[in-house]
Amino acid sequence: MLKQSTVFAVLLATCLVCAGRQETLQDLMARCESAKVDDRPAVCVEVAERQLKSADDLYTAGKVDEARSAIKEVVTYSEKAHDAAMQSGKRVKNTEIDFRKMAAKLRDIKRTVNFDDQEPLQAAAERLESLRTDLLTHMFKGK
Repeated sequence: MLKQSTVFAVLLATCLVCAGRQETLQDLMARCESAKVDDRPAVCVEVAERQLKSADDLYTAGKVDEARSAIKEVVTYSEKAHDAAMQSGKRVKNTEIDFRKMAAKLRDIKRTVNFDDQEPLQAAAERLESLRTDLLTHMFKGK
């Protein structure tokens, strides 16, 4: 019984350490560039989602220029995810769903910022919708 408890405690500690360790954004960006085409959509979407969260936080903190830069990264990595999904044919549906969620989040953020700051958010949301529509067309082209 004591042996089982010890093994369980060691396994639990190992799991907690692994769960707590998360790749940095720079690590993910580097991995996106070097990942296989099949794996690239998921990695690029993760980068875009993290940048979107960062942009939301930056807008809240009043750091508009940094937030705009993060929004540009969201679009850039979404385009990379789109291209990889189209090229590999993998994760097309999941990528489309992720784009829909990110576009909705962009529109939500747009409603909370000053009028002068809304245009980049609207343009980014429209670009993600365009990429999403392209993925949908690709998924249903043979049907």
